[in-house]
Amino acid sequence: MTEPGKKIISRFAVVYILIACLMIAIVYNVIKIQFVEGDQWIALSKRYDKKDITVAPNRGNIYSCDGRLMASTIPSYYVYMDTRVPALHINDGALFTENIDSLAESLADYFGDKSKTAYKRDITKAYREGKSEYQFYKGRISYSQLKDIRKFPLFRLGRNRSGLIVKEMLNRVKPFTSLASRTIGDIYADNQKGGKNGLELGFDSILQGTPGVSSRQKVANTWKEVVEIDPIDGMDIISTIDVDMQDIAEKALLEKLNEIEAQTGYAIVMEVKTGEIKAIVNMDRNPNGTYSENRNGAVADKVEPGSTFKTVSLMAVLDDGKASLDDIIETGNGLYKFGRATMKDHNAHRGGYGTITLENAINASSNVGVSRTVMKAYGNAPEKFVDKLYKMGLNEPFELYIPGTAKPWIRHPKDQSSYWSATTLPWMSIGYEVQLAPIYTLAFYNAIANNGKFIEPIFVKSINKNGLVVKEFKARVIREKICSDKTLNDVRKALLGVVEHPRYGTGKAVHSPHIRIAGKTGTAQISKGSAGYAAGGKSHQVSFCGFFPYEDPKYTCIVVIREPRIGPPSGGGMSGVVVKNIAERITAIDTMSSIYDMRIDSTLLTQKKPIVKSGNFQALQNVLGKLEQPFNGGGTSWVKVTSDGKKIETANLPFVDKTVPDLSGMGAKDAVYLCEKLGLKTRIAGVGKVKEQSITPGAKVAKGQTIALTLAQ
Repeated sequence: MTEPGKKIISRFAVVYILIACLMIAIVYNVIKIQFVEGDQWIALSKRYDKKDITVAPNRGNIYSCDGRLMASTIPSYYVYMDTRVPALHINDGALFTENIDSLAESLADYFGDKSKTAYKRDITKAYREGKSEYQFYKGRISYSQLKDIRKFPLFRLGRNRSGLIVKEMLNRVKPFTSLASRTIGDIYADNQKGGKNGLELGFDSILQGTPGVSSRQKVANTWKEVVEIDPIDGMDIISTIDVDMQDIAEKALLEKLNEIEAQTGYAIVMEVKTGEIKAIVNMDRNPNGTYSENRNGAVADKVEPGSTFKTVSLMAVLDDGKASLDDIIETGNGLYKFGRATMKDHNAHRGGYGTITLENAINASSNVGVSRTVMKAYGNAPEKFVDKLYKMGLNEPFELYIPGTAKPWIRHPKDQSSYWSATTLPWMSIGYEVQLAPIYTLAFYNAIANNGKFIEPIFVKSINKNGLVVKEFKARVIREKICSDKTLNDVRKALLGVVEHPRYGTGKAVHSPHIRIAGKTGTAQISKGSAGYAAGGKSHQVSFCGFFPYEDPKYTCIVVIREPRIGPPSGGGMSGVVVKNIAERITAIDTMSSIYDMRIDSTLLTQKKPIVKSGNFQALQNVLGKLEQPFNGGGTSWVKVTSDGKKIETANLPFVDKTVPDLSGMGAKDAVYLCEKLGLKTRIAGVGKVKEQSITPGAKVAKGQTIALTLAQ
């Protein structure tokens, strides 16, 4: 074999040996990784692979009855800087050094919380210390602000080169702030905990949706996330709240609360036929004298209703045929003893009401008159009175989807767990020794307005998904009829007398010249629990519950005010006035019509031609065309108009260069435009058309000269 051949063979041998060694090394490492180091590498991979990561769904929105947004989840962001990213340290930190001044200046100008020098100092310090999450701005920012920040020097280079880190936080926002705030509810700061109170809690599972699942894996120093199960976003809640009525109720209540410095105030407006709660206000006085919604007291406060409960007693005795409105009652001097306790009328210090009818006893809110009537009817069998109340449905608990809703408490003589004394029935008949949240009293009066049909109030119209109705809510019927039609008419008549009776009406302050309101006043002393009614001085609850308009009731309203500090406690003069204001304002917005809904007045069609001013021909032609008003003549740019009330004629307005035109008959807008176009200053007096001009038409224009225009109809 020749020498060159031997060299070639030896070279191939070296190559083969190298390949063989490489193959042996590969096989060795495969065996080593598979059987020796396998567990170690699997453990390492698990550190970088993350499975079963929860993907949060979007929480559903809450809307008003007309589709206005009342609660929604809006993201906000915290911004940080990872000063350790390699790109910021290449070439002795050249990228950082080149951009820090312009970045600091941009942040200082944008946020205004620190100077450029302070921003540069703090970011540079974090850079030198190698902080992985330096929060260069402490507050939360919006998405639009985040977009702006991503355009700043250095940050515009992206996450991997600038170190900009963004952390998203979800905020529950109420666009109408305090309106129905407690009823709409809140969610916890930790969004995963969901609703905290109100509808947010009552419909939490519906609003929250279903979380999804994803997995993450780190590949080449980059996280890759794959969604394995898509999250299902929460559904939307369409509430019954009317934003305009809510605003009316809140303002009317706050006006009175501030005036009398009361501790608490509730107001609820319910639509008679549907049971929809259109407005609900829960106000508590804060230590600094302001008011805010801190509790759902209108549905949760179980208190003695006081004299508004007398209507229940009236209905019971009338419907059982044990009394009539014309029955004569002796109330004496306003004091009457039941057992060892003395019942007292509010005017006992003035000698009481003496002899009055049962109807007048309701009008005047006579404790003695109502309690004596009930005792005469049920004194020997008090259980029949309570059974009647149960039959009406007054003890039925409501399912309002507002967590914390109180249940009514009306004791029964045969209930061994509660004490029944000789004074229980007379005091129960006037609203003591029973406990009802204001919304239960409202629902009872709504039944009176609704021809005896007792329905459960509702706060939600429907549950929607992607704009489509998934579930619709209707008011549950508690009783189809709570009493006979005759009883109903008598009760309504008595309630109207509370407001309109010239002598006995305790609700005269509720009388409105714009709308008839019927209802009942209530003034009750507040019990101090085990200490009784006298502990710590007297405090009162005043209320008014009624419906409007009386002839065809559309809304029922209750206002309850607790612990007024200024003025004598008065259900009519305090709570009743609020109901009156709410009723008048709601009626005003209810009767407002769109101009597009108004019928055309036929007399307008026979009236003379509209008043037309000289001026721009194109604008004139457009308006007359829309009004379908014919005119004679023509024009180009500017025209003079003449009209005798029957026909309209136009003619070109002659213009001579650099001379003042004839402005007579023009409106102020066109006249000023032409003057200023010529360089004249204008001074205007009057309204209507130009009747006089201080510079004669045809006169030469001197720039800067003032022309006075006198307008008249």
